[in-house]
Amino acid sequence: MSPLLVIVGDTLLDKDVEGSVTRIAPDAPAPVLDERQVKDRPGGAGLAALLAARQGHEVALVTALADDEGGARLSQLLTEAGVRVYALPLPGATPEKVRLRADGQVLLRLDRGGSPQEPGEAPAAALEVLGSASAILVSDYGRGMARHQEIRRALGEVRAPIVWDPHPNGPAPVPNARLVTPNASEVRRMSGDAGGGSTLTVAQRGGHHLRQLWRAGAVVVTCGGEGAVLCHSGPTPLVVPAPSVSDGDTCGAGDRFAATAALALASGALVSEAVQEAVAAASAYVAGGGVTAALALPRSTFSSGATRTPGSASADATLPLGDKSEESERVGATEAGKLLADVRARGGTVVATGGCFDLLHIGHLATLQAARKLGDCLIVCLNSDDSVRRLKGPERPLTNERDRSRLLAALDCVDAVVVFDEPTPESVLSWLRPDVWVKGGDYADGGPELPEAELVKRWGGQTVIVPYLDGRSTTRTIAAARSATS
Repeated sequence: MSPLLVIVGDTLLDKDVEGSVTRIAPDAPAPVLDERQVKDRPGGAGLAALLAARQGHEVALVTALADDEGGARLSQLLTEAGVRVYALPLPGATPEKVRLRADGQVLLRLDRGGSPQEPGEAPAAALEVLGSASAILVSDYGRGMARHQEIRRALGEVRAPIVWDPHPNGPAPVPNARLVTPNASEVRRMSGDAGGGSTLTVAQRGGHHLRQLWRAGAVVVTCGGEGAVLCHSGPTPLVVPAPSVSDGDTCGAGDRFAATAALALASGALVSEAVQEAVAAASAYVAGGGVTAALALPRSTFSSGATRTPGSASADATLPLGDKSEESERVGATEAGKLLADVRARGGTVVATGGCFDLLHIGHLATLQAARKLGDCLIVCLNSDDSVRRLKGPERPLTNERDRSRLLAALDCVDAVVVFDEPTPESVLSWLRPDVWVKGGDYADGGPELPEAELVKRWGGQTVIVPYLDGRSTTRTIAAARSATS
């Protein structure tokens, strides 16, 4: 059984806007960026999780996600990569970092999402997964996850080795962390060391001070191209030089370093061995092209696409621009996010169900009406056309996703519809985090647990079955129609 790496921390949404600059704006002395494409990726702890999962490791991420389109996008990207997401509710908006790039150079970074917000209550499953970890990486980006009292108490009780990647705006690591991984700049700030000397001198002096202050097993100070300095219980530090690497994109190199060290410790490596592995891995990551080369983001239709070109419709736009009907305002991740935020602000119960709904019939209606009675809103997770074809065969669906969305949204018992492209609704569910997930009674056969039940438990949700009208099904309706016309 492969080791389970559990990553705890703040997740951000990074957007790279790629384009070219050929002129200066006539109304201001500023370059004009002609946008070619926009690429989304998880940032912060989400990037650490994604990088580890891309290497084939089993990864769980304990983080906080907002009820907005950014939260939906993050949930999608992480789930598609195989990361098990255990999400705490995040008040406010998803923090975003938007980088405007021209020919590979960053012209400007725009930060969105406002000041850090304290995450909500941790679901029991998020605390339980910490206890089952082979190793834990706390990836602190100073936005509140590392301060969460329930999470910190759980971290103080685990037996797995903890690697803590600190942030100057975050709290001290929990006592007895196996390894803490600040960079040289962070060491100066967090130790208050304004003294002079070489990089090695400052790293050794500050690293030993912080190790004693934090009661950590060891502190490794990462120094970019100069390697790392490991300060442990002995007076003499271990200096691990980095291989010579030409200048490259270092975004994510610290995440690769910390995750590699945590996984090495999970496999029984000594701290010194783990640091050597981490330096080699981070150096290879930068030499190989950094985050751009490490990630190949897939596209899904339940929120914005991974890559879009200027003028293209977002995947959320299942209805034509200009359609302002009531049902159009109930379709898409944006509208679902607004509904979630409103219902949860009132302390309400969010209910969700899912399916293809190819030919809407009375059996569907009975299930939807029963589901709506279980809470304060009902969100339908709808399989896209591609998803239906993969599940049902090339002749399905008979009704396209745009029309299926509008029909569902027009029902009084349905409050929002979100289209997803994957075979299962795991990604969209990880974002919605409904209090109740509903399946039709055709599953009530005393068989194994429902497919999504374990997922829903992660945030403390409940899976239920509602009565199903026997004899009503899309497949049976199609067969009857074909028989009548043959």
